[in-house]
Amino acid sequence: MDQSGVLLWVKAEPFIVGALQVPPPSKFSLHYLRKIATYVRIRATEGAYPRLYWSTWRHIACGKLQLAKDLAWLYFEVFDSLSVRTPEKRLEWSEILSNCMSEDEVEKQRNQLSVDTLQFLLFLYIQQLNKVSLRTSLIGEEWPSPRSRSQSPDLTEKSNCHNKNWNDYSHQAFVSDHLSDLLELLLDPEQLTASFHSTHSSLVSREAVVALSFLIEGTVSTARKIYPLHELALWQPLHAESGFSKISKTFSFYKLEAWLRACLTGNPFGTSACLKSGKKLAWAHQVEGTTKRAKIACNTHMAPRMHRLVVMSQVYKQTLAKSSDTLVGAHVKIHRCNESFIYLLSPLRSVTIEKCRNSTFVLGPIETALHLHSCDNVKVIAVCHRLSISSTTGCIFHILTPTRPLILSGNQRVTFAPFHTHYPMLEDHMARTGLATVPNYWNNPMVVCRENSDTSVFQLLPPSEFYIFIIPFEMEGDTTEIPGGLPSAYQKALSQREQKIQIWQKTVKEARLTKDQRKQFQVLVENKFYEWLINTGHRQQLDSLVPPAAGSKQAAG
Repeated sequence: MDQSGVLLWVKAEPFIVGALQVPPPSKFSLHYLRKIATYVRIRATEGAYPRLYWSTWRHIACGKLQLAKDLAWLYFEVFDSLSVRTPEKRLEWSEILSNCMSEDEVEKQRNQLSVDTLQFLLFLYIQQLNKVSLRTSLIGEEWPSPRSRSQSPDLTEKSNCHNKNWNDYSHQAFVSDHLSDLLELLLDPEQLTASFHSTHSSLVSREAVVALSFLIEGTVSTARKIYPLHELALWQPLHAESGFSKISKTFSFYKLEAWLRACLTGNPFGTSACLKSGKKLAWAHQVEGTTKRAKIACNTHMAPRMHRLVVMSQVYKQTLAKSSDTLVGAHVKIHRCNESFIYLLSPLRSVTIEKCRNSTFVLGPIETALHLHSCDNVKVIAVCHRLSISSTTGCIFHILTPTRPLILSGNQRVTFAPFHTHYPMLEDHMARTGLATVPNYWNNPMVVCRENSDTSVFQLLPPSEFYIFIIPFEMEGDTTEIPGGLPSAYQKALSQREQKIQIWQKTVKEARLTKDQRKQFQVLVENKFYEWLINTGHRQQLDSLVPPAAGSKQAAG
């Protein structure tokens, strides 16, 4: 069988969820990663290879690379969150952490965690995706090439840190441009020259190709099935092309590299394929008098699990509510939405919200990451494994999360608040995504970028300004209250307000108004309320709840 029947592509998820939207520490350069690759093999018996334990990585990162411990843990934990694990296992880990009484106990538990060493090295290397290069910032892409010209300029404008994560052309270009480095990083030290380079006779181990499956997968033209890279490379009819020798049980470096380059193609489940040939969804209605048209596309009808994408753009001045199989386990991108209320009430894999303004997003539990970039005056209500934000202004986050929210660069006036809503299927969806109510670090963000080590970039919502959020849709399910309840200061503020209402009602009752006075009084109150609705913008929210042709069961569609 010839190699033309094999198609390989770069997986989207390690880049969408795994590459943090921040320039990597300078010590993640290839020079240092090569040193780490040699070091871990020498220290194999000390929890460094083939599995890298947290305690060993902490020693490398803090002792040798001079990283802060929090940052060392962040990269370790982000990589670990990408590994395939059952929801039960994730919930078990949350329970272990919530039972820890001190930092030392937490550290003791972390010391038992390990990750695949070679895949972790690749993960650290792909953080270079968002490296800021002076040359690129001055002149744009290094060389114009077909792969860097995106099919959809609106969704993946000129390459920059914050859309490379969703741009499959960037993923493919990154792996193609750095393929030799990636392979050399995986070589056993004796296969490298003194300057850490491969030679014509270098051999690549099976383990190295298994590790490369973290980034690359593919198919055979006659099959519908997707295979990890190593299964295709080790497939008998392909040994001649992939350079595998049955005798040495290794691959020829230069043959393997040539085969990978010959077979690498665009990701059939990437964003560009989704926008070009994905299914268009008529979830949003078009608002008269606007030039921009709402676009919603998905590939869920043909993409396998872990490859599902939903891309939503330019939803304007409306309420959009969905709880749908299309969303389950999908990576969702919401782009350029304005003055809208968007409810996506399903268990989601990841969510990216970009360039949105004056909108509210109520999201089902997010198994991996929720990232916001370049948003103004947006409210986000979600249970998520991780939240990260960059270049946001005046946004408020009502979240429940087992990891510290990441404040990346360029944020102003960030407000964090407790998660304050529920819908009938919420706890069921949390169980499916492995998210528990404790630990909850909503109020303990981590400022990652040095430019704003000044903590005043964020505040916690004052309890006096706190209100419960009601999701106005009928659905089946058992959840009837906010999972985990509310922090006491916020619960107290609600109770005090409740008390005031009771006192007010009592005062009105005791005033013994005549029928006419009661009528007059009611008109006054209603007018005041109407005035308040308009002044606060809640009037538009209520109006947009009445869809053109559907009732309140919109969420079930």
